[in-house]
Amino acid sequence: MIVRRQGDWITAKVGDELVMMSTEKGKYIGLSDVGACVWALIEAPRSVDEVCAQLEREFDVAPDVCRADVETFLEELVRHGVATLDSIAPS
Repeated sequence: MIVRRQGDWITAKVGDELVMMSTEKGKYIGLSDVGACVWALIEAPRSVDEVCAQLEREFDVAPDVCRADVETFLEELVRHGVATLDSIAPS
């Protein structure tokens, strides 16, 4: 799966959170340090595997735990219109 940012989001660091606001929809959300790291990682489209591999290195988390948490987080981003998940076309 490839994850891509969607929409026009303005971001600002507020304390330990990254606050994001959609200029299109007027919605806002807050991301933790890990969520902010995921947001930075998907500045360009990336595979979920690449995102997980980077987070595992950076946060010293077990692969199975990381994968489950990342998938849940990405589903929330998709639900809020922040990102899209696309299948990788078979070769």
